[in-house]
Amino acid sequence: MTPRIPWRKRLLVRLLFASVLIAVCSVAATAWLAVTTTTSALEEEQGQDLAADNKILAELSGYAADHPDWTGVGRTVRTLAARTGRRIALTTADRTLIADSAPHDTPLPPRPAAAVDPLHTDTYTEFGAQLSGIDPRAVGPYRLTTTERDGLDAVARKVQSCFDHVGAPTTVRHTPTGRPYLVVDDGTDSFLYRTSDCGAVFGDPAAGMNNVLAHPTRTEEKALAALTDLVRPCLQAKDMDLGSELALTYDTTGRNPVSGGFLVTRKDVRSRSDQTAKNCVTAARRTQLEPYVAPAAELFLGIGDQTAPRFDMSPANKARIVGAAGLVLAVTVAVTAVVATRLVRPLRALTLAAQQPPELHARAPVRTRDETGLLAEAFNDLTERRERLEEQRRAMVSDIAHELRSPLTNIRGWLEVTRDGVVDPDPALLGSLHEEALVLQRIIDDLQDLAAADAGTLRVHREPVRAADLIDQVAAAHRVAADAAGVALLTDADGTAWLDADPVRMRQALGNLVSNAIRHTPAGGTVALTARHDGDDTVLTVTDTGQGIAREDLPHVFERFWRAEKSRSRRTGGSGLGLPIVRHLVAAHDGTAEAASEPGKGARFTLRLPGAAAPADVS
Repeated sequence: MTPRIPWRKRLLVRLLFASVLIAVCSVAATAWLAVTTTTSALEEEQGQDLAADNKILAELSGYAADHPDWTGVGRTVRTLAARTGRRIALTTADRTLIADSAPHDTPLPPRPAAAVDPLHTDTYTEFGAQLSGIDPRAVGPYRLTTTERDGLDAVARKVQSCFDHVGAPTTVRHTPTGRPYLVVDDGTDSFLYRTSDCGAVFGDPAAGMNNVLAHPTRTEEKALAALTDLVRPCLQAKDMDLGSELALTYDTTGRNPVSGGFLVTRKDVRSRSDQTAKNCVTAARRTQLEPYVAPAAELFLGIGDQTAPRFDMSPANKARIVGAAGLVLAVTVAVTAVVATRLVRPLRALTLAAQQPPELHARAPVRTRDETGLLAEAFNDLTERRERLEEQRRAMVSDIAHELRSPLTNIRGWLEVTRDGVVDPDPALLGSLHEEALVLQRIIDDLQDLAAADAGTLRVHREPVRAADLIDQVAAAHRVAADAAGVALLTDADGTAWLDADPVRMRQALGNLVSNAIRHTPAGGTVALTARHDGDDTVLTVTDTGQGIAREDLPHVFERFWRAEKSRSRRTGGSGLGLPIVRHLVAAHDGTAEAASEPGKGARFTLRLPGAAAPADVS
């Protein structure tokens, strides 16, 4: 029965969860980026709009400061609207329309953008406007007559010419009242003309400020007298009746263009009551200028003929955002479900095939060439290797039983006939039984060596071994068998070749190769043992001139109980364990064993082992 996998551990559930998490993070990141970018763009656009709005307000405030009413402002409104691309509308405080750049009956925006009042302004950015809250262009009775302005301009040009001669070029500028003043072109203080010799143009140089440009005109004197009368009641109400102590000082630099260039001060007061006096002066100035400026109006601004759009997070907008996010999540889940199902289906087939009993030889279907298909191919290859190993295991059990049965049957038979008195236990019989026992012992020893190699407990005791001595010892041990078979046993070794190996195990490995070579070489043939250097390795070879090994049999020569001719018995072909033991012994020495053959011309077995340096006491 297939074990039930918990939902939280299923691949499909994990893929769905991962995709939903990624989609949520993507939607959140996209939303955050969109909101951040949109907010930044809106703030930047709002900043630009604010600067444009301030310019519109400043120009309309200048119109109001220069006109006693709003008659004729329509042309100015239309011109500003065309230049800025904004809808501009002016109304009275009770929303009576004064002028509008939009078509007739176009609804006004819900809220005014600002109030246009030249006597109470805090948005005009020209220097000096923030000192009193009065638009500096609201000059009213301080505006010079044409005659006064022409006369002062002539004086200013003379002073300018004087400065030009002394190397101090200046520029003539005008206050909103029309009064000229000089500014030195190099940026130095325009107060220079007060103390310079150029003041002699208008009289005694010692007079200092008492020149024409520093004196109020008749128009200004009249306006200042009226202002003084307006200020005095305020000061009296504040217990500050200073009578004639009020004085008028003119700023010839043009740095404070309020009140037409005149500052109202008190000669002898520099105490905490100064601010009270200034407040009285400001209130008096508003009263004095009120007949000369247009009444306060409300300014409405929009885009074109409509109100400026606003980002409204209404329920409908929120629903659209939630719907879009939900749609993204739904599509993500659907796509992931389809992909995950296609991924899980071959995995389930692979799991089902893996759960089948070994005797069914189940195979996983390979439908694609992706990673899942490669996994199925790898599983099928593993199944085939398992089948081959199972076949080899069964064959090995059969071979072991066969190898042990023959000597045991011989020993049992001879012992039974001897027990029954049929045959006397003479030395020849005992020798035959001893030989059969040796065969059994050899098979058991080989099996024990293979079991130790498989378990990783095969022990080797390494030491420096001269390859020539190793070959000579093996050749001497098999000389008698070679002579009996009519085979010449030859050796050829490099006397300087050494290897780090267990001499007993290496004699066992070479002995197995030599005994196989003698067994498969016909009379008159040769078996050669050689040893040589090959870089850092020492190479040992056993070559014979026998019948050789077929090409299709070469990959199997090191397998257990394998014989090229299945009809050969252990009497003619050995137990089939010699070459596997050779391979394991060489692998235990970190070496390799290879076989090469050409049918009809013999075979060559090559053992490549790590070389070793000759001991210091060996010459």
